[in-house]
Amino acid sequence: MDLSHHHGHSHGHGHSHSHGNSNNKKALFLSFILIATFMIVEVIGGILTNSLALLSDAGHMLSDAAALGLSLFAIKLGERKASASKTFGYKRFEIIAAALNGITLIVISLYIFYEAYHRFWNPPEVLSGGMLIISTIGLLVNILAAWILMRGDKDDNLNVRSAFLHVIGDMLGSVGAIIAALLMIFFGWGIADPIASVIVAVLIIISGVRVTKESFHILMEGTPAHLELEQVKSALLNIPAVSDVHDMHIWSITSGMPMLSCHIAMKEDGIHDTILHQAQSILHDDFGIDHSTIQVEKLEHGCPNHHGSCN
Repeated sequence: MDLSHHHGHSHGHGHSHSHGNSNNKKALFLSFILIATFMIVEVIGGILTNSLALLSDAGHMLSDAAALGLSLFAIKLGERKASASKTFGYKRFEIIAAALNGITLIVISLYIFYEAYHRFWNPPEVLSGGMLIISTIGLLVNILAAWILMRGDKDDNLNVRSAFLHVIGDMLGSVGAIIAALLMIFFGWGIADPIASVIVAVLIIISGVRVTKESFHILMEGTPAHLELEQVKSALLNIPAVSDVHDMHIWSITSGMPMLSCHIAMKEDGIHDTILHQAQSILHDDFGIDHSTIQVEKLEHGCPNHHGSCN
């Protein structure tokens, strides 16, 4: 048997992943219903009271509802089985959904800046009492939605986290609208309405840029933030009878699903299967990499790459 072209695979997609998914689905669905319902209330309220702060919050809530719906759809799609044409299934769609969410946030915030700019020079009449009531209910709705999403795995799943950031931005938007309404009621400051909407827009754009950046990093096959390429490499080099590790790539298919491929050159006394087993144990135990493709080759034969040496 020619050892130079042997590949080792390890698959570890177990129960915890599906359990996390069902939690995420439930959290996203409940939040979606809450946010979508209140968004309609806020749009009507914003039009009736003539408040940009409320309308900007409603615009954010619209993107929230879309974000949550998209995130939910992405998880459902991600559960579809892999096929001959899509060997990783549809898991990557979660990241595309997160990227779309991020871009939407940026576009919405730019529109709010544009609207607020006009209102600074010509503050319109705003029915601050109605604005106060609606924004207070909005705050309570957002707190409930954020609490529901916190029960999903927002720390490990970029898709759920992007939806969570939408809701947090919304919550702060409601706080801004409440403060603006109070300032208008007690001091008659009409300019408080566009100021509150600008603060909301700043918060929206920050979370939008962050989510977009993270999702693009994954889409560009970037090394996962929690993994150091050199650290993984030196851990593999510590295996007895291993002389070199090269052509290493680490990337993610979706949040929490890192992948690795590399070539391991072994010394004359090395045993192929032992090295392969040790390498995969290190990747799994120390770095949480469940899916790896490792090519083990004998050092004296060199790398069997047809295009010269590997990178």
